[in-house]
Amino acid sequence: MSREAWQRWGEDDERGALNHIGSVHVLEAAALVRSGRVVSLAQTLSSRTPVPQHRAGMQHFMGRDGGDYAAGARRPGGFQFAEDTVVLPLHIGTHIDALCHAWYDDALYNGFPGNGTRSTSGATRCGIDKMGPVVGRGVLLDVAGVNGDPLRDGAAIGPRDLEQAAERAGVAVGKGDIVLIRTGWAEHQGLADSVSFDGEPGLDVDAALWLAERDISALGADNFAVEVIPFAQGTVFPVHQRLIRDFGVPLLEGLLLHELAMTGRHAFLFVASPLPVVGGTGSPINPIAIL
Repeated sequence: MSREAWQRWGEDDERGALNHIGSVHVLEAAALVRSGRVVSLAQTLSSRTPVPQHRAGMQHFMGRDGGDYAAGARRPGGFQFAEDTVVLPLHIGTHIDALCHAWYDDALYNGFPGNGTRSTSGATRCGIDKMGPVVGRGVLLDVAGVNGDPLRDGAAIGPRDLEQAAERAGVAVGKGDIVLIRTGWAEHQGLADSVSFDGEPGLDVDAALWLAERDISALGADNFAVEVIPFAQGTVFPVHQRLIRDFGVPLLEGLLLHELAMTGRHAFLFVASPLPVVGGTGSPINPIAIL
């Protein structure tokens, strides 16, 4: 049973590798801002946002709209308004996985029991509400830019690919970094008639461990799972298991990184904040790079 980061920040810790980011790291990241340009890394959300077959899509309802006034709704003092309701999975579009999202051997990150996650209450440990804002140095490793744009489905990204991307970018991955991997998958899927979740380029386990050993705080990619699909023979979501459960590293999925890559900036101030859904296993986010 692997437990590389368990109790590193105490037996009650539920934030995991995000503890690597201290106030000094935030100040250093803020010093990277030069132009003030803000780049969103998020997909838009609608009923058309693609999700895998086992997951419900987004539903959007208007509770009050212009049609109500056309039908004779009151307008006290001339005031009119609109409001709406959204029903959506927490793992849709651009989102972040909480540390309760994936585990094995009946134990979550830090040894918390897996049976504490229930449909009636959500996750009693390591829920998305325990994560807090994510602010620090973002590092873009443009693997697609090094190896061909985009990488083919099923292409495994190994440690050497990350080293080459870092060398090309002139950055060294270090403690507290929020590392973003560009595979080109999102751009390729955007040109397709429909999105397939059956195959994608992504990290193999060795690459994930290469990053974890450098004490990164979070890992994101422009694909569905961060890791390569299909999985290596005899494994199921091995990167999720090792990073989330063993190292406490949250994963950001479904990023849009093409615009950021076009700027030529590989180190920047990264800001994202999940919705603090009590007991949630993840949250849609709108991460931004401030250049």
